[in-house]
Amino acid sequence: MLTVPKEVIIKEVGPRDGLQNQPSEVPAEDKINWINQLTEAGYSYIEISSFVHPKWIPQLKDARQVAAGIKRDPSVTYAALVPNMKGLEGALETDVDEISVFMSASETHNKKNINKSLSETYPVLKEVIDEARLAGKTVRGYVSTVFGCPYEGDIPTDQVIEVSKRLFDLGIEELSLGDTIGAANPLQVDRVLTELEKHFTFGQLAMHFHNTRGMALANTLVSLEHGIITFDGALGGLGGCPYAKGASGNVATDDLVHMLHQMDIRTGIDETKLQKAARFIQSKLNSALPSHQMQIWNKQQEEG
Repeated sequence: MLTVPKEVIIKEVGPRDGLQNQPSEVPAEDKINWINQLTEAGYSYIEISSFVHPKWIPQLKDARQVAAGIKRDPSVTYAALVPNMKGLEGALETDVDEISVFMSASETHNKKNINKSLSETYPVLKEVIDEARLAGKTVRGYVSTVFGCPYEGDIPTDQVIEVSKRLFDLGIEELSLGDTIGAANPLQVDRVLTELEKHFTFGQLAMHFHNTRGMALANTLVSLEHGIITFDGALGGLGGCPYAKGASGNVATDDLVHMLHQMDIRTGIDETKLQKAARFIQSKLNSALPSHQMQIWNKQQEEG
């Protein structure tokens, strides 16, 4: 018989991780409206944007405008990803609640993604983390390619543990473990989490699955059995993988919430309001969202 938590935390990353991969830019006012709808749906955590140079991610060039324009609920944490001190400056000026920093478990992926080796990345992140904490902000870390790298293949779990330990030593409060290319399978997730629980409490860890090969919910189930209670998701399955053309994006929050509710696991999220928010952003993207929940809704609409 499965032993799973009674309640989990879903962290919505669609406004950042989902929209940054879209071929067209969504206007700031639509992003603001969408994030407000996500707040109304009952999330406790929304990653609203990334304060990265527009040259690298033009889809998020309006991070300041979005952060300044949303309606804030004091019960919700509004977070933003920052790559460096310049990005942190924008995040602090707009008073986001939490700062997210990122790096890879893969040396090659890290160099291609942020143009630095792993050892060169730590001092940059230390400066950002120290300054963010000095400003009274909590800090979350992301480590990507935990379950596979497009350049190096499998990443040794010892390497994942080493990077994770370094990030906690630098001062992050929580670490999100990323299946960046959607390579993970349930047995692999079980094996990696079995090793990680020797070094970390699972209250410190979150899972960030991509659904490239359709295994995100299966991997989520294994994580639940291990006692993980925090999961990242992107509404409608927004996102994508630049290393796997045509692949779907992050695990779809609406599919994830539906599965959890069917299992009598509480999330605090209203599925009706969640679907409304999904329909809204789908209309602004002018393309069907890939989640199963949205495919059902779209089919119902076609059939009248």
